[in-house]
Amino acid sequence: QVQLVESGGGLVQAGDSLRLSCAASGRTFSNYAMAWFRQAAGKERELVAAISWRGGSTYYADSVKGRFTISRDNAKNMAYLQMNSLKPEDTAVYSCAASTGWSTTDKAYGNWGQGTQVTVSS
Repeated sequence: QVQLVESGGGLVQAGDSLRLSCAASGRTFSNYAMAWFRQAAGKERELVAAISWRGGSTYYADSVKGRFTISRDNAKNMAYLQMNSLKPEDTAVYSCAASTGWSTTDKAYGNWGQGTQVTVSS
């Protein structure tokens, strides 16, 4: 198991930027693909972005392409989500997750952080 702790959420205005961080501990971080999911009130959880074990492959939801960037630093056991040009519809609880396999479905991710709230006002 790998333990995950997110930070960096907050209240911002539309058009602003935020960077979320995910600190990992426990097992070897580079053995895990990492992802950011979000869940808005009353909606299903959705995958925002994912990154492979060494960062060679990434995935983005269409709704965030060109605005969000996922990255990782295996030396620091950290994953990041840089969010630019934020919109009110980006408001959600954002969670990082780890999986030993590459997947775009939440069921494949067995390790989750507690989540951090991002609120974007118009």
